[in-house]
Amino acid sequence: MDLKQLEYFVSVVDAGGFSRAARLLGIAQPAISRQVRNLEVELRQSLLVRNGRGASPTEAGKRLLAHARGILQQVERARAEVDEIKGAPVGRMVVGLPPTLARLVTAPVVREFRRRFPRASLSIVEGLSSYIHEWLQVGRVDIGLLYNPAPSAAIDSRPLFEEALYLVTRRQRGTPPRALPLRELPRYPLIIPSRPNAIRMLVETRLAALGSKPQVAMEIDAVAAILELVAEGHGHAVLSPRALEGADVARRLVSRPIVRPRLASTLAIATSAQRPSTPLLQATAALIEDAARSTMAA
Repeated sequence: MDLKQLEYFVSVVDAGGFSRAARLLGIAQPAISRQVRNLEVELRQSLLVRNGRGASPTEAGKRLLAHARGILQQVERARAEVDEIKGAPVGRMVVGLPPTLARLVTAPVVREFRRRFPRASLSIVEGLSSYIHEWLQVGRVDIGLLYNPAPSAAIDSRPLFEEALYLVTRRQRGTPPRALPLRELPRYPLIIPSRPNAIRMLVETRLAALGSKPQVAMEIDAVAAILELVAEGHGHAVLSPRALEGADVARRLVSRPIVRPRLASTLAIATSAQRPSTPLLQATAALIEDAARSTMAA
């Protein structure tokens, strides 16, 4: 039994299918399929039920899954403990950041990480909160900053602070921005990410409590593209004003606070509950948190 086989098997179960696991891990689907098939041949058992919607574990697969998670965690813990004997922390950390924060904190985090941990390596990946949540579950990232994380037994998250959300709209001459009551938001056609984006889910939930729903003009999952479309007058967006910082179209946009009640996202720092918490992970998480707090304070 090969560790890579176990890792790919766990990833397919967590992702719900081979193609999704391959996409999240950044490897070719045939490679995953071949490794899992070799594992089934060795154990003389079918471990996964493959169908048009993905893959799910058989009864044998469910039994192996618990063992596989434990084996992979023990191996990772053993490596980390052996590496600690060498002195300075070693290893590789992968951090997932949302687009609005990635361009602000990546450079200072990388500089400080390299100064503190010269023998370790750091990778930064950018994605929407829903993607980062999935990446934490399948092990693609070790630490993530994400908005409004859904409760999950597989993820340990801790709120850092709240960030107010505004209605971002095209700037009009002679029309000073004013606060927008939440009940008036459905009047504005929105360019908004698709479900299960954190802001999309928050907007829908809060409006549903008022007996209403948003008017969705377009579903776009890239913040830069959303801002460009809003600046061209195709609709409006609900974002943090921080999304406008450094954007090429920022001068053509204006943001209006959403009030009565206030609309805000909670930024949290998250790690996998299924993986060991090594000293390097703990130190990197503290570094990420400090950088996020400094950015928000500025």
